[in-house]
Amino acid sequence: MKREDLTEKLLDIKREKGWTWKHIQDEIGGISPILITAACMGQMKLPKAQAAKAAELFGLSKAEERMLNEAPYRGSIPAMPPTDPLIYRFYELVMVYGTTWKELIQEEFGDGIMSAIDFNMTMEREPNNKGDRVKMNLSGKFLPYKYYGNDEGVPEYGFKEG
Repeated sequence: MKREDLTEKLLDIKREKGWTWKHIQDEIGGISPILITAACMGQMKLPKAQAAKAAELFGLSKAEERMLNEAPYRGSIPAMPPTDPLIYRFYELVMVYGTTWKELIQEEFGDGIMSAIDFNMTMEREPNNKGDRVKMNLSGKFLPYKYYGNDEGVPEYGFKEG
């Protein structure tokens, strides 16, 4: 079985049982609800305890349970640019604001990047009388570029210089 096949199996069971992602997240627990959904979608791994809970919930074999605990090959968007309208809007956000985010982050922190590994994300519904809004909070550790071969007082890392 390939990881994509397990993802399809989980989605089939979810549909068949009429479960919501919230139900699945509550049953598995122990880590971020977003990470649980990402793991079910084949983009993250579940820790062993959560993989066991998922296997029990979905009625999976031991091999499928172990697969949920393996580091996956990440990146599931089948085409670039993405064609799904919702996913395209995130792509559009990066196209329009990416250079602005880069400038503002590097002005504040220095020469580096925001980690997508040491990362937290939350999502919630924000009620609004003109139509509810999607509120996302992304928080990634700042990772400065290393200036290797440095001497003569050049800092080792690209943190913002005072």
